Amino acid sequence: MHYRTLGRTGIKVSPYALGAMMFGAAGNPDHEDSVKIIHRAFDAGINFVDTADVYSAGESERIVGKALRGRRDSVVLATKVRFGQGERLGSVDPHDPNQLGASRRWLIRAVEDSLHRLQTDYIDLLQIHQPDPDTDLEETLAALTDLIRSGKVRTIGTSSLPASEMVEAQWVSQRRGLARFRTEQPAYSILSRGIEREVLPVAQQYGLGTLVWSPLAGGLLTGRYRKGEQAQTHRSRFGFSHLTDERRLDAVEALLPLAQSSGVSLTHLALAFAISHPGVTSAIIGPRTMDQLEDILAGADTALDEQTLDAIDEIVPPGTDVGRLDMAYDPPAIRQQHLRRRRPVERAAA
Repeated sequence: MHYRTLGRTGIKVSPYALGAMMFGAAGNPDHEDSVKIIHRAFDAGINFVDTADVYSAGESERIVGKALRGRRDSVVLATKVRFGQGERLGSVDPHDPNQLGASRRWLIRAVEDSLHRLQTDYIDLLQIHQPDPDTDLEETLAALTDLIRSGKVRTIGTSSLPASEMVEAQWVSQRRGLARFRTEQPAYSILSRGIEREVLPVAQQYGLGTLVWSPLAGGLLTGRYRKGEQAQTHRSRFGFSHLTDERRLDAVEALLPLAQSSGVSLTHLALAFAISHPGVTSAIIGPRTMDQLEDILAGADTALDEQTLDAIDEIVPPGTDVGRLDMAYDPPAIRQQHLRRRRPVERAAA
């Protein structure tokens, strides 16, 4: 395993990070089996694991905590906070509007909860799961700075942050003497290349490490989803529209013969593509079963030549997205109609 430096943190991480979203009720509910999968990844040289407090309402963090027993010092542990946890955590009220977000009030509580579930006294990389438009960046960064100074967090990052806000956050840190975000976690795959326009260049400019999620395009780049066929997979039962998007399926049909002519599976082609960009530190893999992990590990040494990369560019041009992932972040101006339309002026009655 050839390790890479996570931005300018000095932390060395594997080019594949083990994503833990599929461990727990949302994927693999068997804790023992999930721990075995995590240990197999560690034994194969993966030293980077990424989870979040919201995954299966905290269950994923609890499983990762079990897997870290006796191995904590050799693992770079990343988790994310931002969203409320719901009733399954007991003490968290799902109806309390202050039990979520990126405020100091919630972040301190969320980190304490995560540390308890993860059975550790520090988090290597704490990430804000999505932007919080209701909280000033200075408020968030000040709280994160205090968490670093307390020793509970080693370094901080973001996920799904637009390029403009990445720059703003760096300026706020510099002006106020606060800790800097050191990483960004965006979606990136052959089918989702939009971050090549601004996010990855900004990350490189400011020396940020990047953990890209969904390098298999939500499962589409495994080859199990074909045009005109009904796939029966774990993900298909969630009804994700990106799995049936005709534009994305057309791209998959064009990529399959390219993978075959290159002598690799589509899965290995897609993962090798994701980690080939110089702005990408690690690609997050999210196996649900041991077989899925073994398949990924079998292609860990895959490297794409210039001819293959050029052929991918012909199918999906650099900097473009083919459709979109259902899980992709949309800023408030896109989600909320009143932010993009002027309201008609009401005329006073005569």
